[in-house]
Amino acid sequence: MDNLEPKKLALIRILQIFEKYSDCDHPLTQEDIARRLEQEYGINIERKAVSRNISLLKEAGIGIESRRAGSYLDSRRFESAELRMLIDGVLCSKYITAKHSADLIDRLCGLSNQYFRSHVKNIYSVNEWCKTENQALFYNIEIIDDAIELGKQITFDYNKYGLDKKLHKSAFHTASPYQLLLHNQRYYLMARNERWKDVAFYRLDRITSIKLTGRPLVPLQSVKGYETGVDYRELSTGLPYMFNDKPQPVELIADGCIIDQVIDWFGTDISLRPLDGGRVMVSLRASLQAMEHWATQYINHVEVIAPKELRDKITESLQHAVKKYLGEQRHE
Repeated sequence: MDNLEPKKLALIRILQIFEKYSDCDHPLTQEDIARRLEQEYGINIERKAVSRNISLLKEAGIGIESRRAGSYLDSRRFESAELRMLIDGVLCSKYITAKHSADLIDRLCGLSNQYFRSHVKNIYSVNEWCKTENQALFYNIEIIDDAIELGKQITFDYNKYGLDKKLHKSAFHTASPYQLLLHNQRYYLMARNERWKDVAFYRLDRITSIKLTGRPLVPLQSVKGYETGVDYRELSTGLPYMFNDKPQPVELIADGCIIDQVIDWFGTDISLRPLDGGRVMVSLRASLQAMEHWATQYINHVEVIAPKELRDKITESLQHAVKKYLGEQRHE
């Protein structure tokens, strides 16, 4: 080895060897450790010195267990199951690019030993997932965090996908940022748009060319409808599709078989009243724009009762859809 290290670093290197090569199924003998010290770091020490260093690590509270077959690191900052959950979260997060996902997963694997990586075969399927192509996502988060902390407005380009399946600028915005929200596996920016004078929700992976301005942001409490601030729990359940209209009372009749889905979307802070025939009267608060989309999605199992304007809007949409599909049949 070209770069030989001093023996005083042996304690640190032994801990790193335990972290990389050991677990309860792969204990290391003192000879194993001495050999790896010499091969990987050029540190040549006796077996007794290895034993003393292991004792020092135990005295320092490092979770090293010893048995006849050898010693191993018994406790880590993250258990294997916890790391797998974090990796799965990165893998299925649509707002993280494929490249960033692969880098993050590689670093997460580095928090365990070499045997863990061989069990995480799905890290190789990153490119098979639907991922954003916006490389500026993490930079956007940093700028928005700074803007919220400093109380400043931001400017940015907002983009939409074209027929070439690439993002293209659709509008330029100036906004007062208030909060970053993670909803339906997407990051959203909650901000007051200076042109519309109202709160809007922007997909973070659609934002580019973001800049911090010197202009002070408009306080959220000065925006109509947000005088008392915002209930983020209500926001996440009342706006399932992140439309910007305020949640309102909604009543609907749902088949009992989809109550799981109702609670998944709107949480447990709703009212459920059993009806005849296995149906359930559901009372909740939600964005009427979002409810139109949601009720259409579950049209075979849900009937909106109130408010009347929402019921009428759904009726109009269904009539339009029937005409469209019947028209297609006539053309055949």
